Amino acid sequence: MQNNLKLRLTAMNFMQFAAWGAYLTSMGGYLFASGNPDIIGWFYSIQGIVSIFMPALIGIIADRWINAEKLLGLCHLIAGGLMIAAGLYGVQAGESMDKWTLFTLYSFSVAFYMPTLALSNSVAFTALTRAGFDTVKAFPPIRVFGTVGFICTMLAVDFAGYQHTAMQFVVSGAISVLLGLYAPTLPTCPTNEGEAKSFVDALGLKAFTLFKDYRMALFFIFSFLLGLQLQISNGFANGFISSFADIPEFANTFGAQHANALISLSQISETLCILLIPYFMSRFGIKRVMMIAMAAWVLRFGLFGLGNPGNGVFLFILSCIVYGVAFDFFNISGALFVDKNTNAEIRSSAQGLFMLMTNGLGATVGSLAAQAVIDRYVNTQTDALAKVAGWQTSWFIFAGYALVVLVLFTLFFREKSKDTVPMNG
Repeated sequence: MQNNLKLRLTAMNFMQFAAWGAYLTSMGGYLFASGNPDIIGWFYSIQGIVSIFMPALIGIIADRWINAEKLLGLCHLIAGGLMIAAGLYGVQAGESMDKWTLFTLYSFSVAFYMPTLALSNSVAFTALTRAGFDTVKAFPPIRVFGTVGFICTMLAVDFAGYQHTAMQFVVSGAISVLLGLYAPTLPTCPTNEGEAKSFVDALGLKAFTLFKDYRMALFFIFSFLLGLQLQISNGFANGFISSFADIPEFANTFGAQHANALISLSQISETLCILLIPYFMSRFGIKRVMMIAMAAWVLRFGLFGLGNPGNGVFLFILSCIVYGVAFDFFNISGALFVDKNTNAEIRSSAQGLFMLMTNGLGATVGSLAAQAVIDRYVNTQTDALAKVAGWQTSWFIFAGYALVVLVLFTLFFREKSKDTVPMNG
């Protein structure tokens, strides 16, 4: 029975992230191909905007009125239906597509999808705890199949020829609908009978009292500054690498034709880098681990600027490898820092604030700022070589920003002895 539970939760996690992977890294390429490069930032920033309030609102409903597994299914059915509608509209409208109609359908879909990231975790933790598992040991092997699902749909969309068409939204929506039908069959996650969490608590607003502590305030400010970088490569890497197809020298290279497959190395790296974190945390401490993450972001962007899908493809591959360090080391070490520096009463709210500063406000502002840079240096160009040169300039700007954040963090953030996490066993 216990193995059956793990298998069922693994299937849930696989579909949860497979639905996201179908479009997250290829959507920018589609918007470029459809002649709408000016709105890519909005398509990615809306994920951050809805993440500011929708997970909290849906979380309150799960706490008080509807079991989490049923609410997970309902959200996926709504999100999936709207995403299918967006995809079918894009396919049928073709060149006459109204970008804001597509954006509206997509936005409402994302508004119901983003809360499911937290709901699926809640379902898994509740089911594992009630079955007597140690969640620290049992959950990571289950969660890793979420990243596997993400990679699988990235590759499926690429090799099916959908990475530059709206069919990627149909694939995503179909998986969400499937999970929407499957989720209610998962173990029951009853609503809370005791004191329910308020909207203020759910948003993590109580944690703003931590800003009275200079060190914590500095940490959250840098979390926001680093959060600006989180969605840039997801939003623009596909369009950038695919743009080389317009240059005869690179037109038939694997990378130019299959950008998503190349980018999938980033997610593979992310999966492997999770395993390195306990060692790095115990040996170097949280500050140095976060500095390593920031340096990795410099390399992530800088290597994109230096590479090409021909004889410089190894630089793209290196960029994808360091992405795992850049993303995982920051997100997980940051969460651990919050956990070790807050008391139990405010810990959940503090984690919510960390997510708000990074994946909410940070990712939103960062996506729109990156769009402005791309508009300035890429979208104003008509010649293929000039566009690639504009892309390179843009990646170097992003790398320069990441370097400034690294230098400022190194100079101003102070580490305490308790920030080093010992390894057990």
